[in-house]
Amino acid sequence: MLRHRLSARSCLGLLSALAGAPPALAGEDGLSLSGSVRLRFEEIEGQPRAGFDRDDSLFNIRTQLLGEYRGEGVRVGAELFDSRAYGADPGTPISTNEVNALELVQAYVATDIAEPLGKGSKLTLTAGRMTLNLGSRRLVAADDYRNTTNGYTGLRADLTARHGVKAVFIYTLPQQRRPDDREGIRNRRVGIDHEGFDLVLWGGIVSKARMLGPATAELTYFHLGERDEPGRPTRDRSLDTFGGRVVREPQTGAFDYELEAYYQTGSISASLAPAAARQPVGASFVHADAGYSFPGRWKPRLSVEFDRASGDRAGGRYGRFDTLFGMRRADLAPAGLYNAVARTNIVTPGIRLEATPDKSWDWFAVYRAMWLASRTDAFSTTGVRDGSGRSGNFAGHQIEGRVRYWIVRSRLRFEFDGLLLAKGRFLRDAPNAPPARWTRYTSFNLTASF
Repeated sequence: MLRHRLSARSCLGLLSALAGAPPALAGEDGLSLSGSVRLRFEEIEGQPRAGFDRDDSLFNIRTQLLGEYRGEGVRVGAELFDSRAYGADPGTPISTNEVNALELVQAYVATDIAEPLGKGSKLTLTAGRMTLNLGSRRLVAADDYRNTTNGYTGLRADLTARHGVKAVFIYTLPQQRRPDDREGIRNRRVGIDHEGFDLVLWGGIVSKARMLGPATAELTYFHLGERDEPGRPTRDRSLDTFGGRVVREPQTGAFDYELEAYYQTGSISASLAPAAARQPVGASFVHADAGYSFPGRWKPRLSVEFDRASGDRAGGRYGRFDTLFGMRRADLAPAGLYNAVARTNIVTPGIRLEATPDKSWDWFAVYRAMWLASRTDAFSTTGVRDGSGRSGNFAGHQIEGRVRYWIVRSRLRFEFDGLLLAKGRFLRDAPNAPPARWTRYTSFNLTASF
């Protein structure tokens, strides 16, 4: 068993050294080296998730080291992640979302093929362990706010064709973080993440720029297949998720918009029992937003947003939308000790204001009201549920904000995240709802890059 202990003084000393480090070795061809260390202290009061400490705090450290060699159209790269958490007690909601010690998340080889479909086309093939950020990142992403990330092992093909047509296709075995037992996580033990045909993700995205005026249009399809392994029962998910997106990117002095929608079909086991009945799946998700970017030094953007992800209902068909490996931070809320709001069983309109006053700092603030799409299912990822539906469907009002500031440009950045949740009737009155009426979450982050 490998143990790792860092004092606050040694952590700050390491960050200072990294902040003053010379630029990474880089170039068109040759070796490049880069990395970062992020320290996070987070606290929560009035935990909204069922079964955990009402008030809690946690200290996280995430270290990344990436090396890549480029030469004659070939790239070979590897990236080491070391994610650890300290200060957890038996009631802390800690999991492989926080801990994954000394893992080679990326180890890949990639090559470029010029003009496979004629002049102006390009094909890039990547094989091995890799991170993925595809499309809007709502289905497949390498989560950045969370202390650990998502890794995928397999094949990726990126095609660029004429007239603004692009496509990306994948066949991967998502990395399942190990160890995943309570003792292994709390003691930050080192184990090689598992990938195998018990969990498979494949599909792709095809897009075309300026499809609808200045807007880009995308078509998306992903299949997730899951089955039991010895000693590791699953819900045996077999999910087909398909849909599309239309997006006009923000531009100063102009309106922008985005509309994305998915429907999910397939089947899922009713429980983890080996002989559990199979249920057909019928679930959906839609995201819409519209905004305007004002001219001026602060570059403010004001937008309105709407998200709806279906929940499960009585009747035999499973209706809880599965966001697969999507991110949540950019749309909905932080992960970490909060981790209560995700893309499932939720209806939430919101309003967002964001600005970048200069190259040193940026901020945003968001207000949203939240309802349950199905009042008899658990609200989002809180685990709070009222099977009778008598607790209503209003979850509450959420206000959150983030401020980021470069202490040393491109080397050392501070980030503050704060959130306030005024619980609605459902999160106050449901049978297993934690007693607090308010939730307060804060996190302080310091990231050194080199």
